[in-house]
Formats: sequence, C-alpha cells, structure tokens
Amino acid sequence: MPVLERFFPAAEPGRRRRTGEEPMPFPMGSLPGYQQGTLAWDLPEMIKMVKLVWKSKGELRGAKHRGVLESEDALGGSAGDARVRGQTGVLSERRGSYPFIDFRLLNNTTLSGEIGTKKKVKRLLSFQRYFHASRLLRGIIPQASLYLLDEDYLGQARVRWVSRSPFIPLLLGNSLVTLLCHLFNVHGLIHHFQLDMVTLHRFLVMVQEDYHSQNPYHNAVHAADVTQAMHCYLREPKLANFLTPSDIMLGLLAAAAHDVDHPGVNQPFLIKTKHHLASLYQNVSVLENHHWRSTIGMLRESRLLAHLPKEVTQDIEQQLGSLILATDINRQNEFLIRLKSHLDNQDLRLEDARDRHFMLQIALKCADICNPCRLWELSKQWSERVCEEFYRQGDLEQKFELEISPLCNQQKDTIPSIQIGFMTYIVEPLFERWAQFTGDTPLSENMLNHLRRNKAKWRSLLHKQHSSSRSNDHSGQVTGSQEQTLNEEETP
Repeated sequence: MPVLERFFPAAEPGRRRRTGEEPMPFPMGSLPGYQQGTLAWDLPEMIKMVKLVWKSKGELRGAKHRGVLESEDALGGSAGDARVRGQTGVLSERRGSYPFIDFRLLNNTTLSGEIGTKKKVKRLLSFQRYFHASRLLRGIIPQASLYLLDEDYLGQARVRWVSRSPFIPLLLGNSLVTLLCHLFNVHGLIHHFQLDMVTLHRFLVMVQEDYHSQNPYHNAVHAADVTQAMHCYLREPKLANFLTPSDIMLGLLAAAAHDVDHPGVNQPFLIKTKHHLASLYQNVSVLENHHWRSTIGMLRESRLLAHLPKEVTQDIEQQLGSLILATDINRQNEFLIRLKSHLDNQDLRLEDARDRHFMLQIALKCADICNPCRLWELSKQWSERVCEEFYRQGDLEQKFELEISPLCNQQKDTIPSIQIGFMTYIVEPLFERWAQFTGDTPLSENMLNHLRRNKAKWRSLLHKQHSSSRSNDHSGQVTGSQEQTLNEEETP
C-alpha cells in the first residue's frame, strides 16, 4: 500500500466504476467532504480483520488436511487411486493447443485441494512451465542471475527518472510492474479508463512472471527496457500531439507484453522441431502470435478491462495483436517500405486512427531493437546477451543433430559480425526513417550518433579479431616450416 500511495496519491484503491456511473471529473482527494483521516484510521483495523480471516481459514484447511490423511490411512490405497483419477480429470478439462504438462510439475495435493489443483494446472499451461518439464530443453536452463539491473532498488528509488530523462538505461529491479504502474499514472490512464489498481497490479505481475528470467535476452528486463523506450517515443512532439489515451495504453501494453513467454529459441527452431505452435500458426509469426494470445489470455483472466463495453475490449485485443505482430523481424521490409512511401509522399495524417496506429507499430519496432542506439557500455551488454541466447540455441541444435540456424554457430558467427550486420541492414534504415519522421529531435539525433559510434567500435573489434586470427595462422605456418626444416636436416 505505501508504494501504491506514493505513485497514485489521488487514486482510490479497489474502486471500480459501477454500471451507469459517470467517470469522476476530479480525483477523490479533491471531492467535497473526503476524509483522508478516516481511511487512515480504518486501515489498521481492516488489516487485522484480514489477518484473522486468513488465520481461521488456515486452521480450517489444516483440520481438513488432517482428516483426509486419517481417512487415507483407513482406506489404504483407494484414496490415492481416487486422487489420481481426479487429477487426470482436471488435466483432461484443459482447452486450447497448449503443450503437454507433466504431472510431476504439480505439487501433490490432497482431495481438499482440488480447486487449488485446477488453478495450478491453469497457470502451468505456458511455454515457461512446459520448457521446465521438457527433456529436450531441461539441460540449457542457465543458473546465472541477471546483473544488468540493480536489484537492490526494486524499481522504486529510480523510477522517477523514467519520465525526466529523454532516453535512459534502465536501473530498475522489479522493473516491469513498477514501471507500468508509474507510466499508467503519469499518462492518466488509471483515471481515464477507471482501472482498478489491485486488478492492474495483478495483471502486470502475471505478465512479468510469464517472462523467462533464465533467458539471457528475452526476459522481463528486456520488456521493461522496451516499455521505457516506447514511453520516450510516445513523447516525441510529432506523435504526442495526436495520441489519444487509448493509443498510449495500447502502446505501453504492447511494449510490456510483446515477448511474453518467449522460450529463448526462434521460429526456425520451432518449425524444424515440429512444435505444435508452428503448426497452429502455419509457420507464420509463430512466436508473435503466441505472445499476443498469451497477453489476451492474461487480460481476460485478470479481468482488467471487464468493466469496459464488450466492443471496446474486442477492439483493444485486436489492436494489441496488430502491434505485437508488427515486431516480427521477418516483416521488417514490409513496414520500412510503407514508412518510406508515407514520408516521401508526405501523406501521413495522424488525425486518422489508421495512420496513428501505423506509427505506433513503427515506434514499437524501434523500441524493440533500440539497444544499438544506447551508450556503448549498455549496448554492448545487450548485444552479448542476445548472442548468448543465439549460441545456446545453436548448441542445442548441434547436440540433437539439427541444422544450426543462422547466427547461432558460435564457431563461425562472432558477436561483432552479428552486430555489424544487424545494425547495417535492420537498425540503421529504420532509425534513419524514424528521425525523418520526428524531424531530427535531440532524442533521434542522440540515438543515431550512438548507433554510428557503436558500429564503429564493433568494426574495430572485428578488425582486431581478424588480425589476431591471421597472426595465429602465420605463426602456425612458421612453426610448421621450422619443423619441416629440422626433419630435413636430421634425414641422412
């Protein structure tokens, strides 16, 4: 509560607009007769009551648990058999095209925990839970923690810099939840959409937890990084002057969830291993479709937008899909050609919702690949991490005698060569057009300057690698010729 009160002093926690009720034109703190002292006096009593309720429920569950154990002892193995049949029934009820879930993932539950078991099955149906159970991928889960961010601050001490600085490297710990709560408040989205704060927090926790912290690159830190970049792009005057609250919320949600439940392998890997998701989405934008559908599932499960009209929520879901699907790197030329055409013809009309949505897609694509446009120290870390993720996939493909995917062979694909190609063919063309759209703002100029300097440093590192390789080859040849001379001298 203290954290939420610090970020959202004007919000009334837990309040949802009733049917037929008009949105409040001013925050609760300014309403006539609003007594903050009364709430402060009641809160300790409320906390005590909640603790008492939970304590009594815990004692009741414990008594039931003991009763079940006694019954099992009396019945022998029959109760255990019934429990297995009940669990099998729960599994058979799951819908959709989710991966098979091994029951060994589930905790052993008593008959009194049937409802809890259903919830566990529901939350286990995702890439993350499946990959933890997969024999194929179990061996590649890294144990190293993520050092890019400062975990000591838990995001709270440094979140204030997100809005002050035009484009900063994130220094947040529990970054995604804290950042999104802050940005939703900064942009007035909580009040505008009458969002329930508890529900919003629950949804954001679900999103953050469905990112795989074991991934070197595609994790919740990357999601927070992209979200903060997206926030900066939404503030560019050329775009910000036309954005509606709906546009802003869509942009931030899409940035936060654009890689949710990413397995740490790419689309070609899913296709060559005949993964069911590749078949489901017919080998087209497989991961992006999965990210989108996972996001919609969490939105509906959390009921974050349940108070809005059905047609509004359906439109939000479709537009979220359009934004997330735009991050497919295989569609880069499609968006670049269209952006170039708009800029050359000067026919972008941001008053039009379709043109605004297109520029939101471009902004999200920029945010997703903006790490080469950051300071060298941070950009280099992200580059090493994405290549580490590539190499792990390559090692896995080699282990199981699959064709190694492009950029995933650590023996042939060096980090400098990967980054130079990525900057030259993907990042530079997009950000040059983005700078043309924004009108060479300080942010765009800084990003392009960082990009050019970083590219020059990677070229320098690549040159050093080649020089070192040539010198090693030369020394090897010299050693070989010396051995041949000695052998000739020893021959009578």
